[in-house]
Amino acid sequence: MAEAKTTATGWIENHMGDLSAWHSHIWELAEPAWREYRSSQWYVETLREYGFEVEAGSGGMPTAFSATWSNGDGPTLLTYAEYDAVPGNCQAAGPVEAPRDGLSAFAPGHTDPHSALGISTLAGLLATQAAMKQHNIGGTLRYTGEPAEKMQGSKLVHGLRGYYDDVDAVVSFHPFYMLPLCNTARWDTQCGAYFSKVYTFVCDEPQTWQQTGANSPIPASHSAARAPGANAALMTMYTTSKSMQDSMLPANGGWSLSEAINTYGQATADNLPARYAQIQYSWRCPTVEMANHITDVLDRNAAAAAAVAHCRVQERWVSKTRPGITNHVLAETLYGELAGVGAPNYGEDAAAFARQIQESLGQTPAEDPFLPECSQLITPQKAEAKLREHMPAWQTNWTSDDYVEMTHYAPTVRFYISRPALAAGADGFAYPGWVMNALGGYHAAIDPTIEVASKTIAATFLRLLAEPDLLARAGAEFDERRAANPVPPLLERDFEPPIDLAWPDYGTNDDGARTWMVPQTFSSNART
Repeated sequence: MAEAKTTATGWIENHMGDLSAWHSHIWELAEPAWREYRSSQWYVETLREYGFEVEAGSGGMPTAFSATWSNGDGPTLLTYAEYDAVPGNCQAAGPVEAPRDGLSAFAPGHTDPHSALGISTLAGLLATQAAMKQHNIGGTLRYTGEPAEKMQGSKLVHGLRGYYDDVDAVVSFHPFYMLPLCNTARWDTQCGAYFSKVYTFVCDEPQTWQQTGANSPIPASHSAARAPGANAALMTMYTTSKSMQDSMLPANGGWSLSEAINTYGQATADNLPARYAQIQYSWRCPTVEMANHITDVLDRNAAAAAAVAHCRVQERWVSKTRPGITNHVLAETLYGELAGVGAPNYGEDAAAFARQIQESLGQTPAEDPFLPECSQLITPQKAEAKLREHMPAWQTNWTSDDYVEMTHYAPTVRFYISRPALAAGADGFAYPGWVMNALGGYHAAIDPTIEVASKTIAATFLRLLAEPDLLARAGAEFDERRAANPVPPLLERDFEPPIDLAWPDYGTNDDGARTWMVPQTFSSNART
């Protein structure tokens, strides 16, 4: 195993130039949820070049994929890519706030960044493959492309379609996004439930709201009282749900409710009733029971809003995920390999870039500008203890991410490697969001994340392939924990992902260049 690890480590170190370029490519594409066409195609083509059999469009999702490579008998191990970006976060990899060339500031950008998530796992996968070939190690590698993670859209579908059924272990990676979960693995407190639903209000028969006058041939003419319409329904839903939010659940447990108003179909402000309006809600809860309570309130509000505004309402689930199941065997195994790799180390190039950011924001450049925790390891047990300080004793899950669905099909470990983050500024100065977005796109700042994460994945995979007793113990723990608290899938096996809805997407200018729906002339810093 030591020789195999050396081979995998060498593969990663020899390919860091390629990995950095690959990451920049995905980071620049920055495609939003369900519309990651170029990003997913790049992964499909790259995996095929490395000898993987790839099913593109897996699970009925055009931007998903499932790839497999086998080297004979042995365990099946899985990791995955994410590659969706977030609208409204377009930022160049520079030290000042500015969108990427030719785009609006409101175009998508990689905030987490999922670009680094995918390239890190891909590098770990390919390094493992290289070691398996050279040292004749048997086993199968599985790699799935998971679109729309920001809506927790694909993993539940892949799970329902059976893509995880024959997997012996899953390694789930994410760049860190909150302390103390930085350069460590989750221990007991996994992510909780996430529900998301789109409510569409349709005004089918505005003419039946009030009969027209005898001398008006036009239904609901200018002189008549018009039907309230779909916009009125949407705003009634929005304001009612906001005013009732404190009544949905007790104010503890870290639950949250957020919404997004989809804008297509409302291009003019005519005095006719709006025929169509759409709002998406997403709610994150420690338990399924809590999430169900919020569902009941929102459904009642939607029905009432539709009735008030002379509309009907259509409901469409986007996601319903279950709280995660932990696996101590895999967490201990992976952290042991991470300790051997070590935390990311940020060189002078990354530090100089960070200082430029500080200076551009009026802060005094620091000799060491990064958050200390970015270059420190913390054991899963210590991270768990710190995490628990913020939660009531009854709460067993916190925040949300759709890796939790994988934990119900196979033993899974979730781990986090630091992404570059600046230490707090003087006098409590809060850095704007674009700062981390820019750091996530600057090669010298994000490459250490990719290197450490990929080496950790490869080392963990190779150890699991070489030590069948580890997989046996992980499997036994998985069976025991799942049996103790069985939670069946929350959606039917034939659930259709909402890929057909008009999610935000890029357009094309007359000259063929990509553009975003928000005009280039509209400034994010405009003041009136």
